[in-house]
Parts: sequence; C-alpha cells; structure tokens
Amino acid sequence: MATINKQKIVDSVPQKGFFGNPKGLFTLFFTEFWERFSYYGMKAILVYYMYYEVSKGGLGLDETTALALVSIYGSLVYMSGIIGGWLADRIFGTSKAVFYGGILIMLGHIVLAVPGSLSMFFVSMVLIVLGTGLLKPNVSSIVGEIYAENDERRDSGFSIFYMGINMGAFLSPFVVGTVGMDYSFHLGFGLAAIGMLIGLIVFVTTKKKNLGLAGTLPANPLSQNEKKKVFTKLGIAALIIAAIIGITASAGILTIETFINLVGILGIVIPTLYFIFMYRSPKTTSVERSRLIAYIPLFIAAVMFWAIQEQGATILASYADKRTQLNFAGLEINPAWFQSLNPLFIITLAPVFAWLWIKLGKRQPTIPQKFSIGLLFAGLSFLVILLPVYFGGSDALVNPLWLVLSYFLVVLGELCLSPVGLSATTKLAPAAFSAQTMSLWFLASAAAQALNAQIVRFYTPQTEMAYFGVIGVASIVLGLALMALSPKIQGYMKGIR
Repeated sequence: MATINKQKIVDSVPQKGFFGNPKGLFTLFFTEFWERFSYYGMKAILVYYMYYEVSKGGLGLDETTALALVSIYGSLVYMSGIIGGWLADRIFGTSKAVFYGGILIMLGHIVLAVPGSLSMFFVSMVLIVLGTGLLKPNVSSIVGEIYAENDERRDSGFSIFYMGINMGAFLSPFVVGTVGMDYSFHLGFGLAAIGMLIGLIVFVTTKKKNLGLAGTLPANPLSQNEKKKVFTKLGIAALIIAAIIGITASAGILTIETFINLVGILGIVIPTLYFIFMYRSPKTTSVERSRLIAYIPLFIAAVMFWAIQEQGATILASYADKRTQLNFAGLEINPAWFQSLNPLFIITLAPVFAWLWIKLGKRQPTIPQKFSIGLLFAGLSFLVILLPVYFGGSDALVNPLWLVLSYFLVVLGELCLSPVGLSATTKLAPAAFSAQTMSLWFLASAAAQALNAQIVRFYTPQTEMAYFGVIGVASIVLGLALMALSPKIQGYMKGIR
C-alpha cells in the first residue's frame, strides 16, 4: 500500500464529542497538555539551572553560553521533527511515533532529575530532543487527520488543541518553576517526568476508542527491501557520526562554540533542502508544488516570529531574573513565573480567536494576512521593552508590568500565526509528505532558535536599546512586506484559504 485513503480514516472516527469536534481531539488535547507541562516546566528553570552557581544547585556556566545553549536545545528539539516525521510517514505511523517519543521525553527528564554534571545534561538533551521530534509534529498531524479536508471546524479544532498545549505550559512554571527555584532544580525536573508519564497514560488508554484508524498507518510506507537498505544506511551513518564526534571532541575541535555554530548552519540548510526535495519529488503533483511555493514566504515569516517569541525563555528570562523588580506590590515574584504569561494570555484569548474566525467565515483575513498581523504584533512586543530603558536607563530595575505587556503583544501575534500555521500546513502539505511537512513547520522554530543562539551574544543591559529596537523593526518591516504580497501568495495556494 503506497498511500492512505484519508477519507476512510476520517469517516471511521466519531465526528462530534469534544466541544463540537471529533472525540479524538480529547485524546490529543490531553496528551499534548501533559507533554507541554513537562517540556515547559523543564524549560522554565533550565536557563537558571545552567548559569546559577554550583553552590545554588546550578551548573555554573557563563550566562551568554547558557542562553545560547538553551536556544540550541530548542532548535534541536524542533529540528529532530524531521526524523520523527520521516519515521511516521515511512515506517510506523504517527500514533506509534507519539508513544515512543513520550517514553524518550520522560527518560530525558528522569536523567535531569538525577544530580549530575554537564555530561548528564547532554545525555538528557539527546533523549528529549529525539523524543520531542517523534511526538510533537506527529500529534499535530493526527489532529489534521481527524478532519476531512473541507471541514470548516479544522481551524477551530486547532485553536482548541493549541489552548490545551498552553494550559499545560501555563501550569508548569508555577509547579515545576516554584519547586525547582525554591527547593531543588532536580526535584523540579522530576515533576516534569511525572507530567510526561501522565500524558502517556492518557494517550494509551483512550486512543483506540477516540482515534480509530487515525495515525495507525504510515502515509508513504517503505517496502521490506527498502527498510533493510534504510536501516543499514542509518546504522552506518550513526557509527560514522559517533566516530567524528569522538575524534573531534578529543582533539578539541568540537567545542560548545563550534557546536552552536554548526547547529546555526543546519537550521538554515535543512529546511532549504527539505523544500527542494519535496518540490522535486515525483510524488508531488503540480497543484502541490504551487502550494509549496506559497508556503515558503509563510515559513520565512514564521522564522522571524519565533525568533522573537522564543526569546521569552532566554533573553526575557534573564531580563526577568536580573533587570526586573521581583518584589512588587508586596509580592515576591519567582522569575520562572513569567514563563506562564504567554500561555495564560493564549488560554484567555484562544477561544476568542477561534470564535472570531468562525464568525467571520469567508470574510476573515487570508492565511498570509494573518501571518503579517502576527509579525506586526511580535515587532511591537520588542519595541515596548525599549520604553522603560529609554525612561529609566539600563541600570534601574524595570516594573514587571512592562514584561507583562510585551508577552501580551506577542501572544496576539501568536494567535494570528501559530494555530493558523498548523492548520495551513495540513492543508498545503503534499499527500505523500503529510507528517514530514508538519516537521517542516516546526523547522521554522528550529531555524529561529538557531538564529537566536548566534544573536544572544550581542545582548547586554548596555545594548538593550539597539538589540530590541533592531529586531522589533525588522519584524514590522517583514510583516508589511508580507501584507503587500498576500494576494499573490494566495493565488499560489490553489483554492486553499
């Protein structure tokens, strides 16, 4: 069997039962809820764990190196979606990919929960990177699979799914962040592992009843002969890579700095090759090629947006820790709590945006226009940070409400771009590369964070005006350019709105 009849899969799934959406959305909603609880709980304290002194339970790394490594960590997490998407499309389907990914993520958090060293951190990094690459793009692909192509509930369903993601992300900085910062980093990481375990239990116990056939079959499976060849090549490649890493690390060539630079290059090269491969594939039709062309400017816009949004866990996390009044209105603020602002606003506003798109119907902005609006808000979120620096100087502690406003603005942009981007990806994806195209969507975050790893070194309290100003203006300019090109991009989408 070379391809899947998606309509049969859709028809086999109950079509109502979770806020007017298919029952399968319940399973995927809560699986992703707990996975994001574990991931964002870990991420809320990770940068502090890396640059806090050893006497405070941290690893004692240089702060700039820590900020760059957290960006690289995020980049590799999303970059590994290529592997997860390919395995799902060609070997075992998206459902098994989600299950195996959850196990690896849980093991990664368990490794972090054990007091260790920098080498233990890198072991956990490998496990979580591979696990998230298997789970993250494929759980989103299954969401697209439970809807028919012309089902108008799709955007609404993705918005509800996106709200589930952010409910987990909202709770975890309070739970994991408080325990990790006030008691023990390792105890906090242990709570993240428990969260992923709960997510796995939800997925395994409800998937058969709620998902039916969705996610069970690979979209473009390998034959038995092809599998043997692929596994042989992968085994040889793994040995070669391991040998190269061992030799270069021993010789002092592979350092943290060169590793950061290498990932930065891969963040640009890999998605470029991906676009070329799918466009030139004989399995891609002429209509699908046109849609891929339309997808390119959307991808570039997403890279710019995530480059700003993802700095909430690096630059703005450091800003919250060192440049913000943490004793405010009689409340002692834990800096990790600021990581809950983004998901809090999304939880509050996601239903409003879901309702708005349904209410507007065919009058709503097109996909490129929504991306453009997202970039404008992202740029404003960085320009807002300029105001307290301009009025108070780089030495004064900043009122935390400025950070609250910055997170609020970027969330307005995120709700225009991210759930819409997930939905657009499932619509514009070539049939033979459905899961892999979802991986390509997450490569936008990978590219953005690889870029961030290079530019965070330019941030200091003294360069705040230039840093936030240049990035903010660049986002606004790109947003305006995308708005101007929206009609032409829409034409290449061949009927997809």
